[in-house]
Amino acid sequence: MAVSSGAACAGNHRVREDSVVTDSASEPATRILVVEDDPTVSEVVARYLEREGFDVEVVVDGRIALERARDSLPDLILLDIMLPGMDGLEVCRRIREIAPIPIIMLTALGEESDRIVGLELGADDYVAKPFSPRELTARVKSVLRRARAPLVPVPLQSQNPLVMGELTVDMPAHEVRVRGERVTLTSREFDLLLWFVMHPRKVFTREELMQEVWGYSFGDKSTVTVHVRRLREKLELDPANPSWIKTIWSVGYRFDPANGAIAE
Repeated sequence: MAVSSGAACAGNHRVREDSVVTDSASEPATRILVVEDDPTVSEVVARYLEREGFDVEVVVDGRIALERARDSLPDLILLDIMLPGMDGLEVCRRIREIAPIPIIMLTALGEESDRIVGLELGADDYVAKPFSPRELTARVKSVLRRARAPLVPVPLQSQNPLVMGELTVDMPAHEVRVRGERVTLTSREFDLLLWFVMHPRKVFTREELMQEVWGYSFGDKSTVTVHVRRLREKLELDPANPSWIKTIWSVGYRFDPANGAIAE
């Protein structure tokens, strides 16, 4: 079953003027905010997520979504792009200024530019419409798992910051500094950088990075490309000629520590 705008669906969710809140017999710890103005799409998405035990709230307006994100700090946000009040890209940008809440963008299949912009604004992932509810649920679980679980063994987190020339990665503090200045990364950008740092000089394909950092092997590999580009723009003096994250043509990417070694 694929979900797209205009799909027929009946339901008994309570409707308010500003939002739809799904009822659940229990109160799962994980809260998901679905921002989607098409009730037929949000209905299907909410039902599938509820079946998996998530506590789901649906809002239909971009400005209201921003308020709910600020007030309730959900564990994850599913965010459509075309919204009344404020478009999803602007909502994504503003949420990134509030907190590192994982965000999955919902986009039209042909709108590649919107997908790229969403990722560049800090979205963790995107799902193109029409989509399979099962695939969406798998993406949600993967993003949540990565947001909660460390990419590296627990003992490593107690070690001193890793220093690679002018780049310092402090795992316990979840902090990155370049030339002494703190660099703000999204949770996914930090995970990707950490994976590179923990595997210096090893070449990874985009498929391998998708599996290791995102937790699944399906999906558009341009997600990886965009995140690598954003890391370079934030870390490198010359992103077009990177010193750390290098492209191995026709293969993938490799992280080269400065001065040939990682100091702790």
